[in-house]
Amino acid sequence: MNIDIINYDPQLCRSSFLSDRLSRCFSDYILIYVRPFVAQIPTDTIARMVIVAHDSEANIVYGDYYDATPEGKTIHRTIDYQLGSVRDDFDFGGVLLIRRLPITLMQTEYAALYDLRLQLSARGAVVHIPEPLSIVGLNDTRTSGEKQFDYVNPNSSNVQLEMEQVFTAHLKRIDAQLTHLPETYDAEEKEVTASVIIPVLNRERTIADAIQSALMQQTSFPFNIIVVDNHSTDRTSDIVKSIAQTDNRVIHIIPERTDLGIGGCWMEAVNSQYCGTYAVQLDSDDLYQSSNTLKIIIDKFKEEHCGMVIGSYTLTDINCQPISPGLIAHREWTDENGRNNALRINGLGAPRAFATDLLRMLPMPNTSYGEDYAIGLRISRQYKIGRIFDSLYLCRRWHDNSDANLDTERVNRNNHYKDFIRSIEIAARKHNNK
Repeated sequence: MNIDIINYDPQLCRSSFLSDRLSRCFSDYILIYVRPFVAQIPTDTIARMVIVAHDSEANIVYGDYYDATPEGKTIHRTIDYQLGSVRDDFDFGGVLLIRRLPITLMQTEYAALYDLRLQLSARGAVVHIPEPLSIVGLNDTRTSGEKQFDYVNPNSSNVQLEMEQVFTAHLKRIDAQLTHLPETYDAEEKEVTASVIIPVLNRERTIADAIQSALMQQTSFPFNIIVVDNHSTDRTSDIVKSIAQTDNRVIHIIPERTDLGIGGCWMEAVNSQYCGTYAVQLDSDDLYQSSNTLKIIIDKFKEEHCGMVIGSYTLTDINCQPISPGLIAHREWTDENGRNNALRINGLGAPRAFATDLLRMLPMPNTSYGEDYAIGLRISRQYKIGRIFDSLYLCRRWHDNSDANLDTERVNRNNHYKDFIRSIEIAARKHNNK
């Protein structure tokens, strides 16, 4: 069996370096070590990858891998590749087998491997072999909660700009790029202008603070707070009930259904008689940063006639002390290309707010992960999104956050679901561009 091998090198992210290495390859298939600390791949394993690539006519083949730890080897499962598997941090394991094809890489310093696999994926199949193919030494032992904000760290802005350029070229290549101007949206006025939506389950420590940060909002328009209590079993229900009895702006809803995720709780609030013209997010362990947050959001709706408004937030600990990377402003969003680049990244920002009637027409999925991302992508396909880059919100990170320390299986399930969301959205955009 004759294949070429490209060993790992940090410079593989540079287009000039990777292009040079590829130009020295003459076999039908090339094995690329895409991570440091990967043990040598046995000949039989390489043969297995080549057979699968040949039989499936795939352009890329990858598989599961072992994590090498002091305690031994643990299988790390990777997920199947979809149309929407376009994140630049998609986990391919330790090695990729690629079909040698003529590829012209964009001139980049950080995005060459990303460019290579997007181009290959646009021209043929990407096949996941659900078998351990490599042994990878651990080089990032952070928890899921610590890793999840890497893509919006301002220290990596140059990297993200190149990734955006490469990804936008990919969307154009597969005819999924949005080029038309988004539509404006004029919401139908209701008796209450804004409703702060707080889904909650067992947050006795933080729910009162969240509600009080909403009650302190200074506005010239009427607003209320709809707390959807998803059958809490601690003191949360008593706390919400007590506050609601002293302030009629607080509406306590306990759904009849017991199968609701966060998205389902949102729709309980949005579809209720109490929901105002606009529905504004507040998570049960977070806080509005000032008494002007609600006003700023509603002003943006009125000024720009948006279907959705997204603010910026500051990461803090439970005591509201800022933690790294601090302000998450999603400044990668631009009016020109934000709707396209949103498909590449893993979130859109917070707090999120929606025109209520629009959200009733385009409901959130009944999940507790990715529900906001799904509806944000769908709205952005058609309607204007208003962005606020000043911090409006304190996102408190602590041990009880639902995403603080997820195991590999849960991380994979979440990533697979967001890739599914992207797949549906990309397919819709391709269809609309016909």
